[in-house]
Formats: sequence, C-alpha cells, structure tokens
Amino acid sequence: MKIVAMIPARYAASRFPGKLMKMLGDKSVIRHTHDNTVATGLFDEVWVVTDSDIIYDEITAHGGSVLMSTKEHECGSDRIAEAAAQMDIDIIVNVQGDTPFVERKPLQQLIELFKDDTVEVASMMRPLEEKEMIQNPNIVKVVTSLNMNSLLFSRNPIPYPRNESIPIIHYEHIGIYAFTKQALLQFTKWPVTPLEDAEKIECLRFLEYGIPLRMTIVDYKGVGIDTPEDLKRAVEFL
Repeated sequence: MKIVAMIPARYAASRFPGKLMKMLGDKSVIRHTHDNTVATGLFDEVWVVTDSDIIYDEITAHGGSVLMSTKEHECGSDRIAEAAAQMDIDIIVNVQGDTPFVERKPLQQLIELFKDDTVEVASMMRPLEEKEMIQNPNIVKVVTSLNMNSLLFSRNPIPYPRNESIPIIHYEHIGIYAFTKQALLQFTKWPVTPLEDAEKIECLRFLEYGIPLRMTIVDYKGVGIDTPEDLKRAVEFL
C-alpha cells in the first residue's frame, strides 16, 4: 500500500488565527508538525496542504513539500481530499497541523488498523483523567463499541456518569485520522451533517452517514493547539 501523510494547514483558524505560525521553541507550530511527521519514517510522502502563502513559504523554505488548495473548505479533511483526488495512493493519514508533538508509535498503530480490510476510516484516543479536561469543550470526547468502532464524538463529557458505583473511563479523541482514498473522497461529496454542524466535529459526518471510525488507544502525551492557553501548555510541554 502507498501511504501518504497530509497536513491540512489553514492560517485563519477561527478560534486562534495564525496559530500554526506561532513560535514553539525555535520553530513554528506547523514546522514541528511537519518535521515530526517526516521523522516517523512511516510515509511514502508527507504533504502540507494549505490556503496560505505564509505557510507555503514557511514549509518550502525548510525543504518540505506543500500543495496549495484552490477552494474554500469546511474542514481539514475536505482540504486534503482536493489534493488526494489527483494522487495514486491507498491510505491517507490526516495529521492536523496543530498537533506538533506527533510520534511514530501512535501513527504506526493507526496504520496497522487497515490490516482489517473492513476498516475505511480510523483514528486515535487516549484516556482522560483530569476532571477539568473532561469538562473542557475544546477537548473532544469519544465512546466506542466493544469492537472499538466509534459510537459518538462530543465536546460534552461522554459517557455521563449516572452510575457512580462503577469505574468510568473517558477518552479524548486525538484529531489524527486515516482513510482509504475512496472513503475520503466520498466524505467530500456529502453535505455537512446536523451533528457535525452543531458540535463542529468533522468526523461526525462519517457517523451520520453510517461509517464508524475504528479507534485505537494510544499513549500520546502531546498538546493540540486550539487556543492561546493551549500554546502556553505546549511551550511547557516542550
């Protein structure tokens, strides 16, 4: 299989404009994401897909590969689908541009899920322990079936701990996806769905059209950057 990583990189993020060009140590956030993705050695190619000349110049100036998207897009998956449509590839891994601490092992676990040929879309999750993070709407939570297919993603705490006599584990969804090319292109043909629009969680579109995401539990301690507060946490983490 030909496996390619694509990093959607939108400059004008609604909650934190310009976040991908903020400095994190001695590199911009988007360069950390790109360089760490390349360093895993898992991919035949790594591409940043952007609508921004600033991000284009940032990546090409340091030897990376960039594609400019030509259309307006609702989400990152739509953006990379535009690029993937013209490529001869089997599996696309969507590494969000604001996840600068990506590592080899979690991505390898993600790719290995496609050994099951029934899997069309896959993603990652990790246990959440801090109550503050469980309640934080900027952190997307996920619940799964017994065979690790996603049932629901939400910014609310799920599951709700109605039965307080049993241990309940909450899982954070880590916004790194992998798709077959066919599944990704199908995604872009569907209009935005009601739950997706309400929660602003793009993978809900797959669930609303009947395609579950196969999830894997990973040991991942990075920080996704959605807000200025997240950037401060990322600097501390670095």
